[in-house]
Amino acid sequence: MTSADALMADPRPQWLPVGYRCRAATTADVDAIHGLVAACERDLFGRPETAPDRLAAELTRPGPGPESGALLVCDGAGGPAGYGWVKGSRARVHVHPAHRGRGLGGALLGWTETRARHLGGDRLAQTVPDADRAAAALLRAGGYSRLVTEWLLEIALPHAPRVPGPPAGITVRPFRHGDEQAVYRLTEDAFDEWQPRRKSYPEWARHTVGRGTFLPAASPLAFAGDQVVGAVLSLDVPGHDEGYVERVAVRRDHRGQGIAGTLLREAFRAFHHLGRPACTLWTHSATGALPLYERLGMTVRHSSTVHGKALVTG
Repeated sequence: MTSADALMADPRPQWLPVGYRCRAATTADVDAIHGLVAACERDLFGRPETAPDRLAAELTRPGPGPESGALLVCDGAGGPAGYGWVKGSRARVHVHPAHRGRGLGGALLGWTETRARHLGGDRLAQTVPDADRAAAALLRAGGYSRLVTEWLLEIALPHAPRVPGPPAGITVRPFRHGDEQAVYRLTEDAFDEWQPRRKSYPEWARHTVGRGTFLPAASPLAFAGDQVVGAVLSLDVPGHDEGYVERVAVRRDHRGQGIAGTLLREAFRAFHHLGRPACTLWTHSATGALPLYERLGMTVRHSSTVHGKALVTG
């Protein structure tokens, strides 16, 4: 057993503060993890933002064992106190607000780095809400530097948005069964410009069209002839009264024609007709898409920063 495996197997490792124990997280823990994450988000933003099916997809991503990169920390009563997740060059850490100030954040940060090295990584990045100043300070103290900024954007939908006709030569219709592979290729081709690696179809589907919250009626596609050249993929998140856009992509040779704006307005209109008072989406500075969303009337609700560092082996 390697030292990294031991971190997953020992319920009371020395790196954990006294009074806590840990174990590998599984899909059976989704509700407990979601409760922990929701508590963190309520503390920072006043409302939960992460859906349970996103966490379920996270726990079943392909790798050297579906549970090999997720750790659940519990308190003495067995309640969830912290959560760490590592996949490739990305990691996430959550500490329940009731358990902050006890060293769990630093302990889990160290665990993510050890785990990432074991999984073959030489760099690690973590996204931290800008409102969480303590977490940002912890990362800076650990040698992390700022990489990109992410924004959660919102638009109120008190009225049905006006949707202009599509650009010349373009037709628009909602997503329907059979579009999956074409939309997968389109979105992964578009995201190849800035994402660290291309997803396999099963992994992509788990985060988009394979989710129980995927909403085809608010997921318009743009076609040039019979070729998909643009897509907006939306979710109907349980417990939220807002619409959510998960993906926006336009094929490189069809950009600058207004396709993205047309598709987003179609999605906004669909959410308005479903009674949603607002719609949100995430973007970040590497995409260069913020001005587009602002022209559509979206504004920043809050921001996060992606912090990264090189991992030193040895």
